[in-house]
Amino acid sequence: RPEPLHVLVNNAGLAGSGATAQGFEVDFGTNHLGHFLLTSLLLPRLRASAPARIVNVASVAHYDCRGIDWEAVRRPTRTLTGLREYQVSKLCNVLFTRSLAAGKAGAGVTSYALHPGVVASDAWRRIPWPVRPLLTRNMLSVEDGALTSLHCATSPGAGAEDGLYYDRCKPKAPSALAQDAALAEELWTRSEGWVAAFR
Repeated sequence: RPEPLHVLVNNAGLAGSGATAQGFEVDFGTNHLGHFLLTSLLLPRLRASAPARIVNVASVAHYDCRGIDWEAVRRPTRTLTGLREYQVSKLCNVLFTRSLAAGKAGAGVTSYALHPGVVASDAWRRIPWPVRPLLTRNMLSVEDGALTSLHCATSPGAGAEDGLYYDRCKPKAPSALAQDAALAEELWTRSEGWVAAFR
């Protein structure tokens, strides 16, 4: 009988503008800090129930990120589209995964980041009706968009790996910035400080 597998999938995501109630840029606060806090709170349980996996849904948008402005993530969205801020939050997902795999998660807990594809999900609900069907018609279905997450969560092959970035159910090299160990460590340290009041 196979050993039970415990999985945490961090899939909440937002592409928007504004600030969280705590004053963080809304994409960063939702897409990174929320996942960081939830994962941190659950890590003791995940370690105790190993083998366990942490799956962080990121995006190919992280490839276009040019760095993290630590002051900008502490104030409302500055750009008109919020795309730059979204890219930062998705880079943070990949860096977070790197840190987990580098020892922060603990023995028996493996971690993955992934691009799910461009999915015709409810995320596009604010696009006006005449435009929305045209925008989403060539996107993946929600079911197909879940395949890479499911692969990372359940595949025996993925279970033998740790800290990788996946696209279309296969490992793929993330951006050079996403492989920066010093940046990953700084993100972890700052994130710990920012969420300390909510533990």
